[in-house]
Amino acid sequence: MNTKKHRASRLFRYASLACFIALAIWALLPPDSETDDGDEADKNGGRQERDVDYVIRFSPGPNYMPESVPYGIGKPLQGLSQVIRDFERHFPDTQVEVLTTPGTREYLVTQLSSGQAPDILNVNVEDVWVDIQKGWYIPLDTFLEAPNEFVRERQNPEAPGYEQWWDMFTHQAISRGKAAPDNRNYCISYDMVETGIYYNKDVFRQLELRVPETWSEFLTALKTIQETPVQLSGESSPRKITPMIINVEMMTDWCHDLFFDQLYYKLLPGIDLIQDPVREGYLQGYLDDVELYFLFNQGFFTRNDGRYRELFRLMYEFRGYCNQNIATIDLVREFVTQRGAMIWMSCVLTYRLKADRSLAFDWDVFYLPRFTHETTPFASETPMCVIGGSAAQFEVTNAAISDTPEDMPFEERIASSKRLRRVIQLLQFLTVPENYERIVNEYECFLPNIEGVDVLPALKPFEEILQRRYTTTKWAFTFDLKFYEILRRMLELYLNDGIDLEGFMQFQEDNIRAATTNLVIRKPVDEDELRRAWDERAPLRAAMKGLPDAGK
Repeated sequence: MNTKKHRASRLFRYASLACFIALAIWALLPPDSETDDGDEADKNGGRQERDVDYVIRFSPGPNYMPESVPYGIGKPLQGLSQVIRDFERHFPDTQVEVLTTPGTREYLVTQLSSGQAPDILNVNVEDVWVDIQKGWYIPLDTFLEAPNEFVRERQNPEAPGYEQWWDMFTHQAISRGKAAPDNRNYCISYDMVETGIYYNKDVFRQLELRVPETWSEFLTALKTIQETPVQLSGESSPRKITPMIINVEMMTDWCHDLFFDQLYYKLLPGIDLIQDPVREGYLQGYLDDVELYFLFNQGFFTRNDGRYRELFRLMYEFRGYCNQNIATIDLVREFVTQRGAMIWMSCVLTYRLKADRSLAFDWDVFYLPRFTHETTPFASETPMCVIGGSAAQFEVTNAAISDTPEDMPFEERIASSKRLRRVIQLLQFLTVPENYERIVNEYECFLPNIEGVDVLPALKPFEEILQRRYTTTKWAFTFDLKFYEILRRMLELYLNDGIDLEGFMQFQEDNIRAATTNLVIRKPVDEDELRRAWDERAPLRAAMKGLPDAGK
């Protein structure tokens, strides 16, 4: 009996406590006049749900995501959300939802094939090119060749964008050069990015090093740093530090492309088989997937291609001056804590370094120096090209035409979709200079690509680098995901002494063979046109040295 009374008493206390908590929460709620304005808060950042005709789903990428704090420094970003609110006031029948999406190929394929992707995605356009025949992306040429309606409203015929939206973009060659191999443009090059070598100026001064002008000088500097202890700020005794901080993705992508360009650039007159008038002004000899396919069948990029073998030999040599762990390392932490003298990163790192008041050293930026014949007999003796260019690349997906019948021809769906027009209006609104500046220049991240918007002072070195010629090809984005994953994994194994150069070349040759075989299954290849262009260039190749036997 006492036990039953005890349990009843305990239950009564718990029930009383629950009621007290509920009343306390109710008392803390604001009055109805503060929370009820006719709409209910939605899940999109606390904004209000409205009765609208259009809900545009927009994935801008991480660098402009509202309320995010870049590198955990400074105030949350507000630029994009402010501009979107202005757009919604201009179009009360429209609501824009900003969302984060995975940047993986698997996500893209799943969402795009089902028509469930956001209306606007931020994807490297080279990754888009492999899917343009599937009806997943909207070609934007007709919109870019027409006026930006928000510029036209101001009735200033001299303003860029009044005649053509295209005219608003500062880096014309880069922006127009992003046309796909079918000569149609599927992306808005919203801003620009470039990479560089950030270096610890205090270490360079102490070791009496200068910014290198050739690759041989660069290797000498790397060796000096690797072998010589340095006295770092705040430490009691000198110690050795890692010369260069890098990871395997950079080696697979950036390093692969730059070294390839240095070794193959002089061959372009004899092996660049396709030049189209839309992209050539920017790409200046870019090797597309079908060209790489044809050249591979002529013996290039195999174990018998001395240049391709040399590329990976030089990469292995460079890796010897880098951090031991190239897979999971926190690159930025290694640099800011002075465990490394240099780091190869994009211009986005500028904000992190500039805003860090606790940084114990002075820093600056230079670009990778050129190969000379002192480095390799295959050197083209040309300045290192750029691998940057378009940063945020906004594509419009098939979700934007979801208001049209799926059985209607694709081009007719594009022409008749009212929803697509509103999506294009959002993109045009985002490129109006005063709107654009609030987004892109909110902090030091990317370089502006709209006329009338200045580059922030801290990013000026990257603007100078960006004036260089573009890379010869982009191996990481040329073929399918399987090709890239095999390349990355086998390159990491090779660079970490898990396999020798001969073994790696065998894997890479098999990898390219599989990728090119899949290429001709996925898309038509004009073999006759490639052969004709190849035969026309035979006299040029006859004077070139070091070509694979089948490629002469």
